[in-house]
Order: sequence, then C-alpha cells, then structure tokens
Amino acid sequence: MKPGVTASIVAALMMAGVSTLGDFLWADVLPRPHPAFYGVIHGGILFLCVGLILGASARRPLTGAIGAAAIGALASVGFYAFVPFAGYSVMFPLWIGVWVALGVLHESLHVRRVALRFALTRGGLAAIAAGSAFYLVSGIWFPFDPQGWDFTVHFGAWTIAYFPGFAALLISRSDFRRRTNPNVGRSGAVVGTDGSD
Repeated sequence: MKPGVTASIVAALMMAGVSTLGDFLWADVLPRPHPAFYGVIHGGILFLCVGLILGASARRPLTGAIGAAAIGALASVGFYAFVPFAGYSVMFPLWIGVWVALGVLHESLHVRRVALRFALTRGGLAAIAAGSAFYLVSGIWFPFDPQGWDFTVHFGAWTIAYFPGFAALLISRSDFRRRTNPNVGRSGAVVGTDGSD
C-alpha cells in the first residue's frame, strides 16, 4: 500500500478514536447543559491531535499541534457565535473552513516558503472531500439523544469523515510517481542523486 494511503488510514482511525471518546465524554460524563468554553476546549484538543499527526509527517509535531489547536479553537468559537442564528448547520461550513486552514498549515510545515495557491488548492480539496463525508455521516447526532448513541457507529462514522481530508493532505504525488522515478521526494519534486530536494 502507498505510504500516503497508509498514513491517511492510520490518521483517520486515530482521530476517530479521539473523536468518539469526545462524544462519550460529551454524552455521559460532562454535566449538562454544557457551557460554551467546554466546546472551545474540546475543539482545541481535538485538532491539537490532528496537528500532531500532520506535524509528525514533517517531523514538526509541536508546531503542527499548536497551529491546528488554534484552528480548532477558533472554529469552535465560530460555532458558538453563529449557531444562535444559523442553527447546527453552521458546523458544515466551519468543518470545510477548518480543512482549508489545515491545508495551509500542512504546507507550511513542509516548506519554508508556502506556495499559497497550491496550499489553498490542496486544502480546498481536503475541505470538499472531508465536508462531503462529514455531511454523509452527520446523522449520528440527530435526533439529538446522547443517551441513545451507539459509539461503535460513531467510531465508524468519524473514520469516514476524517479519511478524505487526511488523504487529500497526506497522499503526495510521489506516492504515484515513485515506481517510475526513484528520484522523486515526498513533496513530489525530483531530487538529486545526493538525496537533497
């Protein structure tokens, strides 16, 4: 299996576990009604884990974790700011926006000078793919009855929701070109015989 595909599957499974644990805590452990800052902390921790995964691929896990945690926390603030006006449907554009931001973050972790158009394009692909998957599985929360949630179903749904986004970011051109050109690096660029980009 291609390295990027394997990394995407592992990342999706890891984040599905973290997100399902969050759903369990949200439903059965934390007191209700939940104050908004619980949600902001939840979003920050959730995407801190995403950032660790993306940062690990660039050997910069701490930078990735900090950047993604900030993205997740801001998205959570946005959710609580707009949900009184737009309802729970606001989570869909926020989820898409998060993946665009993660695309830019992922690019910045791998290169010193970010090619913004490329980063936005890749983040946009991640957003469309992850947003579509998220929409398909969003029924796991509706009707909203935390006491009746099946967390096995949640784990599977979260895996489906995360995989397309990670695949768009972690699968590189080199995964498809390495067989035909052994001098292709992780970024998809041809490297010299000394192994440098």
